[in-house]
Amino acid sequence: MNAILEWSAMPTAEMFLRDNSQDADFSAFTSIWFFEEQKHSLVLLEYLRRFAPEFCPTEGELSAVRFSFDSAPALESLALHFCGEVRLNQWYRCAASYHREPVIRQIYDTLANDEARHARAYLDYMRKSLQQRGIEAALAFAKIGVLMTNARVNKAMHPTNLHVNKALYPDDTVNGRLPDPRWLEQWLSDEIRFDRQWEQKVEQGILGNLSGLLDHDFPDSHALRSYHKKLSRSAANP
Repeated sequence: MNAILEWSAMPTAEMFLRDNSQDADFSAFTSIWFFEEQKHSLVLLEYLRRFAPEFCPTEGELSAVRFSFDSAPALESLALHFCGEVRLNQWYRCAASYHREPVIRQIYDTLANDEARHARAYLDYMRKSLQQRGIEAALAFAKIGVLMTNARVNKAMHPTNLHVNKALYPDDTVNGRLPDPRWLEQWLSDEIRFDRQWEQKVEQGILGNLSGLLDHDFPDSHALRSYHKKLSRSAANP
């Protein structure tokens, strides 16, 4: 299932390239990001081919997660994928600590490190956007930060769980197109046991980085929500 989820980097990259055609630098980064994300899927597929071929995804199962994403507000999309990489980093670290077989542990460790690097790269582009677009960018980043640190609503809060194509609704989430859409929540809760302690690492990663980015202290999601409300009022009454 993780091999299939990682395969969905393809339509995400297609979306980014389509919606950021005017930004050569970010488009170049997207190409590198996609190359590295695709390697994640390929190494998981190779592991399955060698050690558990009966679980190897079919071509149809891989193709199912490649579908067109609607255009999305660029700033919100940028912040969403930053938060998603922070979350994936912790999911994979948790998976590595769960497994005992050394090869799959090493794979998950490598994937986790990659996602952390990607998060830092997205953060650099968020910083650039903040310099260029000021309060508009700050509002977008705070809004998404509140959404993505509210895992009490949905532990599997990640871009692959969000609706991305109105014409295909409700069959328009990557996770919903997996052979077993219930798998992700079960994997997190019942297998690798991504518990509250792990979730706090995700929240701290997102809130800590946003604190530095927005030059404001966010000890918890409530503080970020209050900041967003205050900023919204300020923007409405300049």
